[in-house]
Amino acid sequence: MNEIEGTGVGERTVQARRLGKLEVSAQGLGCMGMSEFYGETDDTESIATIHRALELGVTLLDTADMYGFGRNEKLVGRAIADRRDRVVLATKFGIVRDENDPSTRGIRGDAAYVRQAAEASLRRLGVDHIDLYYQHRVDPDVPIEETVGVMAELVAEGKVRHLGLSEAGAETIRRAHAVHPIAAVQTEWSLWSRDIEDEVVPTCRKLGIGVVPYSPLGRGFLTGRFTSRADFGDGDYRQEVQPRMAEGNLERNLAIVDALRELATRKGVTAGQLALAWVQHRGDDVVPIPGTKRRRYLEENVAATGIELSGAELAEIETAVPAEAVAGERYPEAAMKLLGR
Repeated sequence: MNEIEGTGVGERTVQARRLGKLEVSAQGLGCMGMSEFYGETDDTESIATIHRALELGVTLLDTADMYGFGRNEKLVGRAIADRRDRVVLATKFGIVRDENDPSTRGIRGDAAYVRQAAEASLRRLGVDHIDLYYQHRVDPDVPIEETVGVMAELVAEGKVRHLGLSEAGAETIRRAHAVHPIAAVQTEWSLWSRDIEDEVVPTCRKLGIGVVPYSPLGRGFLTGRFTSRADFGDGDYRQEVQPRMAEGNLERNLAIVDALRELATRKGVTAGQLALAWVQHRGDDVVPIPGTKRRRYLEENVAATGIELSGAELAEIETAVPAEAVAGERYPEAAMKLLGR
C-alpha cells in the first residue's frame, strides 16, 4: 500500500515552487469555503485548518474580498495575526456584489476602485501588505493597462508585493505583463476543466508566469464524496447553480469519478488524492490551491504532494477521465461570459 494512503501525512513538509519570482509552497490552501458557498461554516475549525496547513509547510493562503462579503479576509487575518511571517498572502479584487442581492455580480477594474479595494482588504486582513494581489475578473470596460498600472503603483508604495490575474485570456495576460510583471494567473484547472491548456498555459510559460489552479478537485466532486445532489447539504451553491451537478449531468459525471476511484484504489490512494496529484504533475510552475475548511481533508490534500506518477500512469488517468466526457459547463451562462477575457 502506498505510504500516503488516506490522510496519514505525518509532519510532511510541502516543497517549494515559484510563481514568477515569488516562492510559495507547491500546494496552497483555498479559504473561500470557510465563509461562504459550501454550506455551514465553523470559524474555529477553519482557523485550526489554516494553522495546520502552516504546520505542514503550506505557505500560500488564498482569499478574496468578495468571499462572504469580506468575512473571509477577516477570518484569514485573525488566523495569521501571530504568524504573518510564515504566510504568502493572496487576495483578489474586482467582483462587486450587493449584500441585499448576493447573486448579483458586477466587475470593476478602474483605478479608483482598485485603490479603494486594496485599502479595504488591507484593513480586513490586518496587514500592511498583500503578497499576491489578483484582479479577480477582467473588466471589459477598462483597459487592462489602466488596471495593472494602478496595481503597479501599489507595488511601488509597498502595499502589494506581486501581481496576479484570475481567469484572464492569453492576450490580456500578454498586455498586462507588458505593464508590470505578472507573477501568477489563477484559473480553474482539473481533470475535468482543461480548456486553459490550449492558450493560457503556453502564454504563461513563455512569459515566466506561474499558474495557480483553483478547484483542482472539481469543486470536491472528484473526491467521490458526493453521489447525489442531496449530499451537498443546505446552502451549498453546488446543488443550487452548478451546471455539472444538475440533474442529468450529475449522473453522467459520476461515471468519471468511478473510473478515477478504480485507478486510485490500485495506486493505494483516494480518488481526490489522485486527481490532485495529476494537477501537481502539470509542471513545477503549477501551484494548485484546493479549498477545504476541515483539517482532515487538508491533510489528505497535502499528502497528494508526495504521490509520484509515471508518464504511463498520467496517460492512464487522462484516458479514464477524458475532459470531453464531462457533462455541463463550469459555471452558469452569465458567469461563463466573465471568463477568458
